Amino acid sequence: MTQDQSTRTAELAVGDETYTYYPVAPIADAEKLPFSLTVLLENVLRCSETDEEALDAAARIVEAGLAGEVGEELSYSPARVLLQDFTGVPVFVDFAVMREAMAALGGDPVKVNPQIPCDLVIDHSVIADEAGCASALEKNMELEFERNGERYTFLKWAQSSFQNVRIVPPGRGICHQINVEEFSRVAMVREEAGGKTVYFDTVVGTDSHTTTANGIGVLSWGVGGIEAEAAALGQPITTLVPRVVGVELTGALSEGVSAMDLALVFANMLRARGVVGAFVECFGPGLESLTATQRACVANMTPEYGCTCTLFPVDQQTLDYLRVTGRSAEQIALIEAYAKAQGFWNDPAAEPRVYAEVIELDLSTVKRNLAGPSRPHDLIVAADAQEAFRSVCADRGLSLDKRIAVEVRGERCEITHGALAIAAVTSCTTATDPAMMIASGLVAKRAAEAGLSAKPWVKCVFAPGSRATELLLERAGLVGGLQKLGFYNCGFGCMSCIGNSGPILPAMHDAAGEVELASVLSGNRNFEGRISPDVSQNYLASPAMVIAYSLVGTMDFDFANEPIGVGSDGEAVFLADIWPSDEEIARALAEHVTADLYEQGREGLMDGDARWQAISVDPSATFAWDEKSTYVRRAPYFDGMAVEPRAVEPIDGARVLVNLGDFITTDHISPAGSIALDSPAAAYLRERGVSESFFNTYGARRGNHEVMMRGTFANVKLQNKLAEGRKGCWTLNQLSGEFTSVFDAAMDYGSSEIPLVVFAGKMYGSGSSRDWAAKGPMLLGVRAAFAESFERIHRSNLVGMGILPLQFLEGESAESLGLDGTETVTIGAIDFSSGLPDPGVVSVTAVKADGSTVGFEAIVRVDTPTEGRYFAHGGILQYVLRNLAE
Repeated sequence: MTQDQSTRTAELAVGDETYTYYPVAPIADAEKLPFSLTVLLENVLRCSETDEEALDAAARIVEAGLAGEVGEELSYSPARVLLQDFTGVPVFVDFAVMREAMAALGGDPVKVNPQIPCDLVIDHSVIADEAGCASALEKNMELEFERNGERYTFLKWAQSSFQNVRIVPPGRGICHQINVEEFSRVAMVREEAGGKTVYFDTVVGTDSHTTTANGIGVLSWGVGGIEAEAAALGQPITTLVPRVVGVELTGALSEGVSAMDLALVFANMLRARGVVGAFVECFGPGLESLTATQRACVANMTPEYGCTCTLFPVDQQTLDYLRVTGRSAEQIALIEAYAKAQGFWNDPAAEPRVYAEVIELDLSTVKRNLAGPSRPHDLIVAADAQEAFRSVCADRGLSLDKRIAVEVRGERCEITHGALAIAAVTSCTTATDPAMMIASGLVAKRAAEAGLSAKPWVKCVFAPGSRATELLLERAGLVGGLQKLGFYNCGFGCMSCIGNSGPILPAMHDAAGEVELASVLSGNRNFEGRISPDVSQNYLASPAMVIAYSLVGTMDFDFANEPIGVGSDGEAVFLADIWPSDEEIARALAEHVTADLYEQGREGLMDGDARWQAISVDPSATFAWDEKSTYVRRAPYFDGMAVEPRAVEPIDGARVLVNLGDFITTDHISPAGSIALDSPAAAYLRERGVSESFFNTYGARRGNHEVMMRGTFANVKLQNKLAEGRKGCWTLNQLSGEFTSVFDAAMDYGSSEIPLVVFAGKMYGSGSSRDWAAKGPMLLGVRAAFAESFERIHRSNLVGMGILPLQFLEGESAESLGLDGTETVTIGAIDFSSGLPDPGVVSVTAVKADGSTVGFEAIVRVDTPTEGRYFAHGGILQYVLRNLAE
């Protein structure tokens, strides 16, 4: 290595190539920093415009890192953006609208164009309408194209009209698995005039589980679509230097314990330790025992415990995975050399890095686990699952003595609370790991050979994460067993985790009002109302455990002591009889997980089927909007936008639109899942001639702000204190005194020019990184959101859409202040001329109906000067657009 201090660069020779890079080693104490801060350090050294700016930013990173504290503001420039179609469509809708607004401001619309690579995978649109039959895949694909033709035409226009955009068509897999199997480079190379520059592969994505790639050493996390748009357009992401928590791993996983079991332990352990907003990274002697895909499974679960990322450094396990998935020998050599040169290679003999705190985990203590019934971090040891389920029923006053008869598939059955309506081997968390997929296939094969079958009332869903996953099961001879139990491929894409489970069996739908139905899925999200509106209890488990539960059809079961069925030989069959050994799984992996498996799996990745290829569009500078479209419509974000921003107006006499409790997720706020037939969104679609069978989902209609506005705060499980016990989209319209939908009330307030605010409790905005959880409230007229605490991404999204996040002082809440949501609220003036809000703690006055007042203070959670500038412009997109127009 040669060093050039004046330009902050050095040269790295790898084989016959020489690369320029930005070494962190010359920075004092850099070798003591956590791996993740090493990546941020390189980023500021490379992306800063001057030496002085680079060294100042580096010093702030080192100072905060060594102190184990949150540091000052940092500008961070990711190398790539990852999108899925639910969040990707509105991103490109916004770009299309920005192009029109640019022209209106007198600028060149083509300037609105991604400046860094943007990969979009169409994986969220497929729904498991058909399941349990050989035609499920083809039928669901057919329905997907029927429902989403408008969206796919728009995406094809975006691909042809914007630069740096690559789109994976439907039916190829999910974005996270394709990202780690195909897109992630680990070390990026950019061709420049002076030669080739190598730098860390870093990603932000419009899906919370973008964190999956951290498992192979790619620093990545989820952001809202708003922030991703700005990053794509060349804006650095502003963040505070994070507090970094280390997880020291020792030992190795025990026999029969999977990566999913470990991921659920992480969720429980780290949620309890309070790592929201922090970076987490793993180190220690136990790290070497985990494969790259086991690490990816853990990293995928990151949003469920609230931190930004869970990073694993590069080591031999990483290189082995990259080799088998088809990266070239030259790329792998570069990754190894670059990781070692930058101190990003895991060396168990090296001195430990400095962390804010270290959490120890002996992998040998991890047991087979589940999580539920409604939160991913509610850990249940599998051996105690029956007891835990019965405890839930007791807490809810449910008697397991209750029995109701249902007729399914021509068979009369008797069910009670906990009957399994859905068993889903789904694609997000676990399909990336070949070991878990082989295990599930072996359990299914042995169950089928023993003469067992899934219970008739269970809808069996199988959604591979990529073509390679299905191909692996085929080569291992395991597809037949899965299909005999009813686990036919339903489609390549996200399904159950995001509410695309499709309808449960009709008899079970009819029974949902009489007993609490359950689901088991191998995904990462089990929030109430998410998997199916008919299912009350949802449990996360490994794919093999999903198969096991399908065989017994109920959560009220003790696998350790009860037989799962009677075999064709008349003998009782226990789970232990069909559960594969780790050695058996290892043999199958060694034989079938080969480079040609992934090579064959990626064939035609970007081509799509005949239906995709038949969509024909012409590129253009601006998009020709179809006024009749119910999927893609021109959003009003920039209507009336002036060249210069207006001063931030005070909020005077606001009404409370909704008054919410703790742990309100973006699922509660943002439209998600199926469109209820009695909802304002359904009424809108009916008025435009859309039949109920083609309502599709909110996610598929994210490109239509009219639908999304009507679905905001409309989750069927939402409990709004202003609705006096009514769940769902209801609120009190304080102008009429009537209970109406949130949308109708908001429109009434808007016509009277009354601003709106939201009251909420702890962890407001947890869950998925949904930009519509901010866009929807903004379009309804919400100007500020009060909460006891905010989840990281949602707070950022609120700022990005011009909604003021206000945090109650420590120990205070709406309830403790005596506020019930019927007050009018006035918020003191705030000045953003210097970037940071002035004052940082604002005075608020709430006036009750009887004229009495409650005065209190709230913390203005606009955390950085850059966020302040975004807010002063009315939002991040307005800020970017004005800069581009200049």
